[in-house]
Amino acid sequence: MNGASAARRIVGFGLVHAFVLMATGVGIAHAQPPAPPEVPGMFNAVDFNFVGQANLGAPFQVDSGRIAEAKSPSAAIRSYAHLMVASHKPVVDALNAILQRKNVTPSNPLLHGAYDAMLFTLYAEHGAAFDQTYTKGQVEYQKGNAALFQQEIQNGSDPDLREFARQTLPKIEDHLLRALKLAGTASVDSTD
Repeated sequence: MNGASAARRIVGFGLVHAFVLMATGVGIAHAQPPAPPEVPGMFNAVDFNFVGQANLGAPFQVDSGRIAEAKSPSAAIRSYAHLMVASHKPVVDALNAILQRKNVTPSNPLLHGAYDAMLFTLYAEHGAAFDQTYTKGQVEYQKGNAALFQQEIQNGSDPDLREFARQTLPKIEDHLLRALKLAGTASVDSTD
């Protein structure tokens, strides 16, 4: 591995870690800013955080999955990536339907930047390095996403969002188990 590739991987892992911290509320839980004007006062801080992150998380999974479908040398990872693309399209549609009924337009420019940086990292990687970056990122993403959805189920105030989280969480947990299996395989394959 050359120095540039190692630097990209370190940056990528740092960004993934930062996203996971944001997804689980670490670092932002202590300073809950008031909801911006785009979001009506019907949401508590948990709902507001959930909407902002879930609204970008599912499209990120579609975009990163498409990259992995095209770039991964591993059939297993391409298959997982296809599952991410196929299973997140209905999630995007379901969440958008809820937000449209409530006349909510979420906005989170910080997460947009983090997602763009993570996608850039995936575009820059190739071969086994790509597979490791993608699978490790998926493990961290799915862990953070599960925590985000559990937080909404336990502490959200909006019944529609809580039900959406309840229905979606089993899929996230399944995706996490699959990602853990892939990460183990990618680590073994790269040490040969």
